[in-house]
Amino acid sequence: MNDSPTGTGTAPTRVEERLRAALDARARSVGPADLRPPRPPSATRSRRLPVRRVTVGLLALAAVAALVFLSVRDDRPRPAEPARSPRPTTGTPTPVPTTVPRHRPGRHRAARAARASRCPRGVRPFPSSARSGRCEWSDGPRGPAAAPGGGAEVCLRRGPQTTRLGRMSNLDRAPVPSVCGGRGFVVAEPVRELLSPRRVKLGESTEVRRLLPNLGRRMIGAWAFVDHYGPDDIADEPGMQVPPHPHIGLQTVSWLHQGEVLHRDSTGSLQTIGPRQLGLMTSGRAISHSEESPRAHARFLHGAQLWVALPDEHRHTEPKFEYHAELPQVTAPGLTATVILGDLDGASSPGTAFTPIVGADLGLVRGTDVRLPLNPDFEYGVLSMSGEVHVDGVPVLPGSMLYLGCGRTELPLRAESDAGIMLLGGEPFAEELIMWWNFVARTQAEIEQAREEWARGSRFGEVKGYDGAPLRAPELPAVPLKPRGRVR
Repeated sequence: MNDSPTGTGTAPTRVEERLRAALDARARSVGPADLRPPRPPSATRSRRLPVRRVTVGLLALAAVAALVFLSVRDDRPRPAEPARSPRPTTGTPTPVPTTVPRHRPGRHRAARAARASRCPRGVRPFPSSARSGRCEWSDGPRGPAAAPGGGAEVCLRRGPQTTRLGRMSNLDRAPVPSVCGGRGFVVAEPVRELLSPRRVKLGESTEVRRLLPNLGRRMIGAWAFVDHYGPDDIADEPGMQVPPHPHIGLQTVSWLHQGEVLHRDSTGSLQTIGPRQLGLMTSGRAISHSEESPRAHARFLHGAQLWVALPDEHRHTEPKFEYHAELPQVTAPGLTATVILGDLDGASSPGTAFTPIVGADLGLVRGTDVRLPLNPDFEYGVLSMSGEVHVDGVPVLPGSMLYLGCGRTELPLRAESDAGIMLLGGEPFAEELIMWWNFVARTQAEIEQAREEWARGSRFGEVKGYDGAPLRAPELPAVPLKPRGRVR
Protein backbone atom coordinates (compact mmCIF):
# COMPACT_ATOMS: atom_id res chain seq x y z
CA MET A 1 0.00 0.00 0.00
CA ASN A 2 1.43 3.29 -1.04
CA ASP A 3 0.59 6.16 1.48
CA SER A 4 3.43 8.52 0.70
CA PRO A 5 2.67 11.99 -0.67
CA THR A 6 4.92 11.40 -3.53
CA GLY A 7 2.97 8.46 -4.57
CA THR A 8 5.78 6.11 -3.98
CA GLY A 9 3.75 4.28 -1.37
CA THR A 10 6.12 5.26 1.44
CA ALA A 11 4.51 6.14 4.86
CA PRO A 12 4.71 9.93 5.89
CA THR A 13 7.51 10.88 8.19
CA ARG A 14 7.09 12.58 11.58
CA VAL A 15 8.32 15.96 10.17
CA GLU A 16 5.75 15.97 7.44
CA GLU A 17 2.95 15.33 9.89
CA ARG A 18 3.97 18.18 12.08
CA LEU A 19 4.16 20.57 9.08
CA ARG A 20 0.76 19.53 7.85
CA ALA A 21 -0.77 20.12 11.35
CA ALA A 22 0.74 23.61 11.54
CA LEU A 23 -0.69 24.65 8.17
CA ASP A 24 -4.17 23.45 9.14
CA ALA A 25 -4.07 25.47 12.37
CA ARG A 26 -2.99 28.60 10.50
CA ALA A 27 -5.79 28.25 8.00
CA ARG A 28 -8.38 28.01 10.77
CA SER A 29 -7.12 31.25 12.61
CA VAL A 30 -6.97 33.60 9.60
CA GLY A 31 -10.13 35.75 8.99
CA PRO A 32 -11.41 37.46 5.80
CA ALA A 33 -9.81 40.78 6.70
CA ASP A 34 -6.36 39.24 6.83
CA LEU A 35 -6.73 38.08 3.26
CA ARG A 36 -6.99 41.74 1.91
CA PRO A 37 -4.09 43.16 -0.09
CA PRO A 38 -1.78 45.59 1.82
CA ARG A 39 -2.75 49.33 1.86
CA PRO A 40 -0.66 51.80 -0.09
CA PRO A 41 1.39 54.39 1.89
CA SER A 42 -0.90 57.29 0.82
CA ALA A 43 -3.91 55.67 2.49
CA THR A 44 -2.02 55.50 5.75
CA ARG A 45 -1.13 59.25 5.62
CA SER A 46 -4.74 60.28 4.86
CA ARG A 47 -5.89 59.12 8.28
CA ARG A 48 -3.73 61.86 9.92
CA LEU A 49 -5.29 64.84 8.02
CA PRO A 50 -8.35 65.32 10.25
CA VAL A 51 -6.07 65.74 13.29
CA ARG A 52 -4.18 68.62 11.67
CA ARG A 53 -7.38 70.31 10.59
CA VAL A 54 -8.73 70.19 14.11
CA THR A 55 -5.50 71.70 15.44
CA VAL A 56 -5.66 74.66 13.00
CA GLY A 57 -9.31 75.24 13.84
CA LEU A 58 -8.58 75.35 17.56
CA LEU A 59 -5.81 77.91 17.03
CA ALA A 60 -8.11 80.15 14.96
CA LEU A 61 -10.81 79.92 17.60
CA ALA A 62 -8.32 80.93 20.29
CA ALA A 63 -7.28 84.01 18.26
CA VAL A 64 -10.91 85.11 17.83
CA ALA A 65 -11.52 84.66 21.55
CA ALA A 66 -8.48 86.83 22.36
CA LEU A 67 -9.73 89.66 20.12
CA VAL A 68 -13.18 89.55 21.71
CA PHE A 69 -11.62 89.67 25.16
CA LEU A 70 -9.52 92.74 24.35
CA SER A 71 -12.47 94.64 22.84
CA VAL A 72 -14.63 93.93 25.88
CA ARG A 73 -11.80 95.06 28.16
CA ASP A 74 -11.49 98.44 26.37
CA ASP A 75 -15.23 99.03 26.74
CA ARG A 76 -15.29 98.42 30.46
CA PRO A 77 -16.24 101.53 32.50
CA ARG A 78 -13.23 103.29 33.98
CA PRO A 79 -13.20 104.84 37.44
CA ALA A 80 -14.03 108.54 37.48
CA GLU A 81 -11.07 110.92 37.70
CA PRO A 82 -10.89 113.11 40.79
CA ALA A 83 -12.29 116.57 40.19
CA ARG A 84 -9.72 119.34 39.81
CA SER A 85 -10.47 122.52 41.65
CA PRO A 86 -10.66 125.58 39.36
CA ARG A 87 -8.38 128.56 39.61
CA PRO A 88 -9.79 131.24 41.89
CA THR A 89 -11.76 133.86 39.99
CA THR A 90 -13.42 137.09 40.92
CA GLY A 91 -17.17 136.98 40.64
CA THR A 92 -18.95 134.82 38.11
CA PRO A 93 -17.21 134.68 34.73
CA THR A 94 -19.29 135.52 31.71
CA PRO A 95 -21.17 132.35 30.66
CA VAL A 96 -20.26 130.94 27.26
CA PRO A 97 -23.18 131.50 24.84
CA THR A 98 -25.17 128.42 23.91
CA THR A 99 -25.28 129.52 20.27
CA VAL A 100 -22.10 129.90 18.27
CA PRO A 101 -21.65 133.44 16.88
CA ARG A 102 -21.17 133.90 13.19
CA HIS A 103 -17.39 134.29 13.43
CA ARG A 104 -16.80 130.72 14.71
CA PRO A 105 -14.36 128.80 12.47
CA GLY A 106 -16.04 125.39 12.75
CA ARG A 107 -13.77 123.76 10.21
CA HIS A 108 -10.88 123.93 12.66
CA ARG A 109 -12.54 121.95 15.46
CA ALA A 110 -11.46 118.59 14.05
CA ALA A 111 -7.84 119.74 13.77
CA ARG A 112 -7.94 121.07 17.35
CA ALA A 113 -9.39 117.78 18.58
CA ALA A 114 -6.60 115.87 16.85
CA ARG A 115 -3.97 118.09 18.49
CA ALA A 116 -5.66 117.62 21.87
CA SER A 117 -4.81 113.92 21.77
CA ARG A 118 -1.12 114.83 21.83
CA CYS A 119 -1.37 117.05 24.91
CA PRO A 120 -1.09 115.88 28.54
CA ARG A 121 -4.16 115.39 30.68
CA GLY A 122 -5.84 118.68 31.60
CA VAL A 123 -4.08 120.53 28.77
CA ARG A 124 -5.63 121.74 25.51
CA PRO A 125 -3.94 122.67 22.22
CA PHE A 126 -3.24 126.30 21.49
CA PRO A 127 -6.44 127.40 19.69
CA SER A 128 -4.99 129.73 17.10
CA SER A 129 -1.69 128.18 16.16
CA ALA A 130 -2.45 124.88 14.50
CA ARG A 131 1.02 124.45 13.06
CA SER A 132 2.92 124.92 16.31
CA GLY A 133 1.23 122.12 18.27
CA ARG A 134 1.66 124.09 21.50
CA CYS A 135 -0.63 123.34 24.42
CA GLU A 136 -2.45 125.54 26.89
CA TRP A 137 -3.60 125.08 30.47
CA SER A 138 -7.33 125.16 31.17
CA ASP A 139 -8.96 125.43 34.57
CA GLY A 140 -12.47 124.37 33.56
CA PRO A 141 -14.88 123.30 30.84
CA ARG A 142 -15.49 125.13 27.61
CA GLY A 143 -18.45 125.43 25.31
CA PRO A 144 -22.17 125.33 26.09
CA ALA A 145 -21.63 122.76 28.84
CA ALA A 146 -19.57 125.17 30.93
CA ALA A 147 -21.51 126.00 34.06
CA PRO A 148 -21.59 129.50 35.55
CA GLY A 149 -18.73 129.88 37.94
CA GLY A 150 -16.57 127.35 36.11
CA GLY A 151 -13.20 128.29 34.71
CA ALA A 152 -12.49 129.41 31.17
CA GLU A 153 -9.42 128.63 29.11
CA VAL A 154 -6.19 130.36 30.05
CA CYS A 155 -3.03 130.10 28.00
CA LEU A 156 0.35 131.72 28.02
CA ARG A 157 1.89 132.47 24.65
CA ARG A 158 5.64 132.47 24.56
CA GLY A 159 8.26 132.47 21.89
CA PRO A 160 11.49 134.25 21.15
CA GLN A 161 11.36 136.81 18.37
CA THR A 162 14.29 138.17 16.45
CA THR A 163 12.54 141.29 15.15
CA ARG A 164 13.97 144.65 16.21
CA LEU A 165 11.25 147.27 16.28
CA GLY A 166 11.04 150.92 17.17
CA ARG A 167 9.12 152.64 19.90
CA MET A 168 6.50 154.87 18.30
CA SER A 169 6.88 153.39 14.81
CA ASN A 170 8.59 150.39 13.30
CA LEU A 171 12.25 151.41 13.07
CA ASP A 172 13.48 147.91 12.31
CA ARG A 173 16.17 147.83 9.62
CA ALA A 174 15.19 144.27 8.65
CA PRO A 175 11.46 144.06 9.39
CA VAL A 176 9.64 140.76 9.19
CA PRO A 177 6.45 140.98 7.12
CA SER A 178 3.26 140.32 9.05
CA VAL A 179 0.10 139.06 7.40
CA CYS A 180 -3.09 139.74 9.31
CA GLY A 181 -6.82 140.23 9.09
CA GLY A 182 -9.67 137.95 8.06
CA ARG A 183 -12.19 136.29 10.36
CA GLY A 184 -11.08 132.71 9.87
CA PHE A 185 -9.39 132.47 13.29
CA VAL A 186 -11.56 134.77 15.40
CA VAL A 187 -12.33 133.15 18.75
CA ALA A 188 -16.12 133.57 18.75
CA GLU A 189 -16.59 132.85 22.45
CA PRO A 190 -15.32 134.24 25.74
CA VAL A 191 -11.71 133.15 26.33
CA ARG A 192 -8.77 134.31 28.40
CA GLU A 193 -5.49 134.27 26.46
CA LEU A 194 -2.57 135.97 28.16
CA LEU A 195 -0.24 137.47 25.56
CA SER A 196 3.34 137.93 26.68
CA PRO A 197 5.17 140.94 25.20
CA ARG A 198 8.14 140.75 22.89
CA ARG A 199 10.84 142.83 24.55
CA VAL A 200 12.79 144.77 21.95
CA LYS A 201 15.86 146.94 22.46
CA LEU A 202 15.83 150.35 20.81
CA GLY A 203 19.34 151.75 20.89
CA GLU A 204 21.50 151.13 23.93
CA SER A 205 19.10 151.82 26.81
CA THR A 206 15.49 151.93 25.63
CA GLU A 207 13.27 148.86 25.70
CA VAL A 208 9.76 148.56 24.30
CA ARG A 209 7.20 145.81 24.73
CA ARG A 210 5.30 144.77 21.61
CA LEU A 211 1.89 143.16 22.18
CA LEU A 212 0.53 143.22 18.63
CA PRO A 213 1.35 141.64 16.27
CA ASN A 214 2.07 138.82 18.70
CA LEU A 215 3.04 135.19 18.39
CA GLY A 216 -0.23 133.60 17.36
CA ARG A 217 -2.45 136.72 17.28
CA ARG A 218 -2.01 139.74 15.02
CA MET A 219 -5.17 141.81 15.45
CA ILE A 220 -7.97 142.65 17.88
CA GLY A 221 -10.76 144.18 15.85
CA ALA A 222 -9.03 146.74 13.64
CA TRP A 223 -6.21 147.25 16.18
CA ALA A 224 -3.14 145.91 14.35
CA PHE A 225 -0.15 147.28 16.31
CA VAL A 226 0.36 147.91 20.05
CA ASP A 227 3.60 149.03 21.68
CA HIS A 228 3.90 149.72 25.42
CA TYR A 229 6.89 151.68 26.71
CA GLY A 230 8.06 153.06 30.03
CA PRO A 231 7.94 154.36 32.57
CA ASP A 232 11.42 155.51 31.46
CA ASP A 233 13.49 158.05 33.35
CA ILE A 234 14.61 160.51 30.64
CA ALA A 235 15.53 163.44 32.88
CA ASP A 236 19.11 163.51 31.58
CA GLU A 237 18.38 162.08 28.14
CA PRO A 238 16.89 163.46 24.93
CA GLY A 239 13.97 161.07 25.28
CA MET A 240 12.00 160.00 22.24
CA GLN A 241 13.63 160.73 18.89
CA VAL A 242 11.87 159.18 15.88
CA PRO A 243 12.93 160.74 12.54
CA PRO A 244 10.43 161.35 9.69
CA HIS A 245 9.06 158.11 8.26
CA PRO A 246 6.12 157.11 6.01
CA HIS A 247 2.75 155.41 6.57
CA ILE A 248 -0.03 154.07 4.35
CA GLY A 249 -3.29 152.27 5.11
CA LEU A 250 -3.58 152.98 8.84
CA GLN A 251 -4.29 155.36 11.71
CA THR A 252 -1.79 156.00 14.51
CA VAL A 253 -2.96 156.62 18.08
CA SER A 254 -0.51 158.28 20.48
CA TRP A 255 -1.52 157.76 24.11
CA LEU A 256 0.47 158.89 27.15
CA HIS A 257 0.26 158.37 30.90
CA GLN A 258 3.40 160.42 31.62
CA GLY A 259 5.51 162.85 29.59
CA GLU A 260 4.92 164.68 26.30
CA VAL A 261 5.47 163.96 22.61
CA LEU A 262 5.92 166.58 19.89
CA HIS A 263 4.21 165.52 16.65
CA ARG A 264 5.08 166.86 13.18
CA ASP A 265 3.73 165.58 9.86
CA SER A 266 3.67 166.29 6.14
CA THR A 267 0.24 167.96 6.34
CA GLY A 268 1.88 170.78 8.33
CA SER A 269 0.65 169.68 11.76
CA LEU A 270 2.74 170.61 14.81
CA GLN A 271 1.31 169.53 18.15
CA THR A 272 2.54 168.61 21.63
CA ILE A 273 0.52 165.71 23.05
CA GLY A 274 0.23 165.35 26.82
CA PRO A 275 -1.04 162.63 29.17
CA ARG A 276 -4.52 161.30 28.30
CA GLN A 277 -4.81 163.54 25.25
CA LEU A 278 -5.57 162.00 21.88
CA GLY A 279 -3.21 162.40 18.94
CA LEU A 280 -4.87 160.62 16.01
CA MET A 281 -3.21 160.59 12.60
CA THR A 282 -4.96 159.10 9.56
CA SER A 283 -2.39 158.19 6.93
CA GLY A 284 -4.92 157.52 4.17
CA ARG A 285 -3.17 157.21 0.83
CA ALA A 286 0.18 158.49 2.22
CA ILE A 287 1.67 160.59 5.03
CA SER A 288 4.99 161.06 6.81
CA HIS A 289 5.61 162.27 10.36
CA SER A 290 8.13 162.49 13.18
CA GLU A 291 7.84 162.12 16.97
CA GLU A 292 10.17 163.49 19.60
CA SER A 293 10.30 164.59 23.19
CA PRO A 294 10.31 168.39 23.58
CA ARG A 295 13.62 169.93 24.61
CA ALA A 296 12.17 170.77 27.99
CA HIS A 297 10.37 167.58 28.99
CA ALA A 298 9.13 165.78 32.06
CA ARG A 299 11.30 163.28 33.87
CA PHE A 300 9.29 160.17 32.98
CA LEU A 301 7.92 158.95 29.69
CA HIS A 302 5.22 156.29 29.76
CA GLY A 303 2.62 155.44 27.16
CA ALA A 304 1.45 153.33 24.25
CA GLN A 305 1.57 153.64 20.49
CA LEU A 306 -1.18 151.91 18.53
CA TRP A 307 -2.15 151.40 14.89
CA VAL A 308 -5.65 150.93 13.51
CA ALA A 309 -5.98 149.29 10.08
CA LEU A 310 -8.13 151.18 7.58
CA PRO A 311 -10.76 149.25 5.61
CA ASP A 312 -10.36 149.10 1.87
CA GLU A 313 -13.00 151.76 1.12
CA HIS A 314 -11.17 154.33 3.30
CA ARG A 315 -7.49 153.50 2.97
CA HIS A 316 -6.98 155.93 0.06
CA THR A 317 -8.59 158.87 1.82
CA GLU A 318 -6.81 162.21 2.33
CA PRO A 319 -4.27 162.23 5.19
CA LYS A 320 -5.06 164.29 8.29
CA PHE A 321 -4.16 164.77 11.94
CA GLU A 322 -6.56 165.23 14.86
CA TYR A 323 -5.80 166.46 18.37
CA HIS A 324 -8.35 166.16 21.16
CA ALA A 325 -7.34 167.50 24.57
CA GLU A 326 -10.71 166.67 26.17
CA LEU A 327 -12.31 163.27 25.84
CA PRO A 328 -15.59 161.86 27.21
CA GLN A 329 -15.50 159.74 30.36
CA VAL A 330 -17.55 156.97 31.92
CA THR A 331 -17.41 156.79 35.71
CA ALA A 332 -18.36 154.29 38.40
CA PRO A 333 -17.28 153.92 42.05
CA GLY A 334 -13.50 153.53 41.88
CA LEU A 335 -13.41 153.60 38.06
CA THR A 336 -12.81 156.35 35.49
CA ALA A 337 -12.88 155.32 31.84
CA THR A 338 -11.69 157.76 29.16
CA VAL A 339 -13.05 156.92 25.70
CA ILE A 340 -10.14 157.22 23.25
CA LEU A 341 -11.83 155.92 20.12
CA GLY A 342 -15.28 154.60 19.30
CA ASP A 343 -18.08 154.13 21.85
CA LEU A 344 -18.26 152.78 25.40
CA ASP A 345 -21.41 152.59 27.52
CA GLY A 346 -23.07 155.44 25.65
CA ALA A 347 -20.03 157.76 25.53
CA SER A 348 -18.46 158.49 22.10
CA SER A 349 -14.98 159.72 21.27
CA PRO A 350 -14.66 162.72 18.92
CA GLY A 351 -11.86 160.89 17.07
CA THR A 352 -12.66 159.70 13.55
CA ALA A 353 -13.21 155.95 13.30
CA PHE A 354 -13.72 153.98 10.08
CA THR A 355 -14.77 150.62 11.58
CA PRO A 356 -16.87 149.54 14.60
CA ILE A 357 -14.20 149.93 17.28
CA VAL A 358 -13.53 150.90 20.87
CA GLY A 359 -10.45 152.09 22.71
CA ALA A 360 -10.61 153.26 26.33
CA ASP A 361 -8.21 154.11 29.15
CA LEU A 362 -9.40 152.83 32.53
CA GLY A 363 -8.12 154.11 35.86
CA LEU A 364 -9.01 151.99 38.89
CA VAL A 365 -8.62 152.74 42.59
CA ARG A 366 -7.30 150.01 44.88
CA GLY A 367 -10.07 147.69 46.00
CA THR A 368 -12.39 148.50 43.09
CA ASP A 369 -14.54 145.56 41.98
CA VAL A 370 -16.75 146.45 39.00
CA ARG A 371 -18.24 145.00 35.83
CA LEU A 372 -17.72 146.91 32.60
CA PRO A 373 -20.47 146.59 29.94
CA LEU A 374 -19.28 145.21 26.59
CA ASN A 375 -20.63 144.62 23.09
CA PRO A 376 -21.01 140.85 22.49
CA ASP A 377 -20.32 141.33 18.74
CA PHE A 378 -16.83 142.75 19.47
CA GLU A 379 -13.64 140.91 20.29
CA TYR A 380 -11.64 142.49 23.12
CA GLY A 381 -8.22 142.71 24.66
CA VAL A 382 -6.93 144.43 27.81
CA LEU A 383 -3.46 146.00 28.00
CA SER A 384 -2.13 146.57 31.52
CA MET A 385 -0.31 149.89 31.82
CA SER A 386 0.40 149.99 35.57
CA GLY A 387 -0.59 148.48 38.90
CA GLU A 388 -2.09 145.10 39.68
CA VAL A 389 -5.50 144.28 38.24
CA HIS A 390 -7.47 141.06 37.81
CA VAL A 391 -9.41 140.89 34.55
CA ASP A 392 -12.13 138.23 34.66
CA GLY A 393 -10.16 136.60 37.46
CA VAL A 394 -6.82 136.62 35.62
CA PRO A 395 -3.99 138.77 37.02
CA VAL A 396 -2.60 140.94 34.21
CA LEU A 397 0.82 142.47 34.86
CA PRO A 398 1.99 145.80 33.41
CA GLY A 399 3.19 145.39 29.84
CA SER A 400 1.09 142.29 29.14
CA MET A 401 -2.24 141.84 27.37
CA LEU A 402 -5.20 139.54 27.94
CA TYR A 403 -7.20 138.52 24.85
CA LEU A 404 -10.88 137.99 25.72
CA GLY A 405 -12.51 136.75 22.50
CA CYS A 406 -16.11 137.57 21.54
CA GLY A 407 -19.54 136.99 23.06
CA ARG A 408 -19.13 138.99 26.28
CA THR A 409 -21.74 141.36 27.66
CA GLU A 410 -19.67 142.50 30.64
CA LEU A 411 -16.14 142.29 32.00
CA PRO A 412 -15.32 141.77 35.71
CA LEU A 413 -12.45 143.98 36.94
CA ARG A 414 -10.83 143.97 40.38
CA ALA A 415 -7.93 146.25 41.33
CA GLU A 416 -5.43 144.98 43.90
CA SER A 417 -3.72 148.39 43.78
CA ASP A 418 -4.18 151.65 41.97
CA ALA A 419 -4.00 150.52 38.36
CA GLY A 420 -4.32 151.67 34.76
CA ILE A 421 -5.40 149.51 31.82
CA MET A 422 -6.43 150.03 28.21
CA LEU A 423 -9.47 148.30 26.74
CA LEU A 424 -9.13 147.59 23.01
CA GLY A 425 -11.88 146.01 20.92
CA GLY A 426 -13.93 146.06 17.80
CA GLU A 427 -15.77 144.01 15.25
CA PRO A 428 -13.35 141.38 13.86
CA PHE A 429 -11.57 142.83 10.85
CA ALA A 430 -12.78 140.98 7.75
CA GLU A 431 -10.01 141.86 5.27
CA GLU A 432 -6.62 140.18 5.00
CA LEU A 433 -3.65 142.53 5.17
CA ILE A 434 0.10 142.68 4.65
CA MET A 435 1.96 144.76 7.23
CA TRP A 436 5.63 145.46 6.49
CA TRP A 437 7.75 148.17 8.09
CA ASN A 438 5.35 151.16 8.42
CA PHE A 439 3.01 150.14 5.61
CA VAL A 440 -0.35 148.36 5.77
CA ALA A 441 -1.43 147.13 2.33
CA ARG A 442 -3.22 144.33 0.50
CA THR A 443 -0.59 143.19 -2.02
CA GLN A 444 3.17 143.04 -2.35
CA ALA A 445 3.01 145.40 -5.34
CA GLU A 446 1.56 148.12 -3.08
CA ILE A 447 4.38 147.60 -0.57
CA GLU A 448 7.04 147.77 -3.28
CA GLN A 449 5.53 150.91 -4.80
CA ALA A 450 5.30 152.67 -1.42
CA ARG A 451 8.91 151.82 -0.59
CA GLU A 452 10.14 153.07 -3.97
CA GLU A 453 8.21 156.33 -3.70
CA TRP A 454 9.50 156.98 -0.19
CA ALA A 455 13.07 156.41 -1.35
CA ARG A 456 12.45 158.74 -4.28
CA GLY A 457 11.01 161.47 -2.06
CA SER A 458 7.58 161.57 -3.69
CA ARG A 459 3.97 160.92 -2.58
CA PHE A 460 4.62 161.20 1.19
CA GLY A 461 5.36 164.92 1.40
CA GLU A 462 7.90 166.61 3.67
CA VAL A 463 8.10 166.93 7.44
CA LYS A 464 9.34 170.43 8.12
CA GLY A 465 11.16 171.53 11.25
CA TYR A 466 12.68 168.23 12.31
CA ASP A 467 16.41 168.45 13.00
CA GLY A 468 17.65 165.34 11.22
CA ALA A 469 17.41 163.19 8.11
CA PRO A 470 14.39 160.97 7.43
CA LEU A 471 14.54 157.24 7.92
CA ARG A 472 15.66 155.08 5.02
CA ALA A 473 13.44 152.17 4.07
CA PRO A 474 14.94 148.71 4.69
CA GLU A 475 15.35 146.13 1.97
CA LEU A 476 12.37 144.01 1.08
CA PRO A 477 12.59 140.33 2.02
CA ALA A 478 13.49 137.80 -0.65
CA VAL A 479 10.33 135.76 -0.06
CA PRO A 480 6.96 136.86 -1.50
CA LEU A 481 4.63 138.80 0.80
CA LYS A 482 1.20 137.18 1.00
CA PRO A 483 -1.75 137.87 3.27
CA ARG A 484 -2.67 134.67 5.09
CA GLY A 485 -5.03 135.46 8.00
CA ARG A 486 -5.28 136.72 11.56
CA VAL A 487 -2.88 134.33 13.25
CA ARG A 488 0.61 132.98 12.63
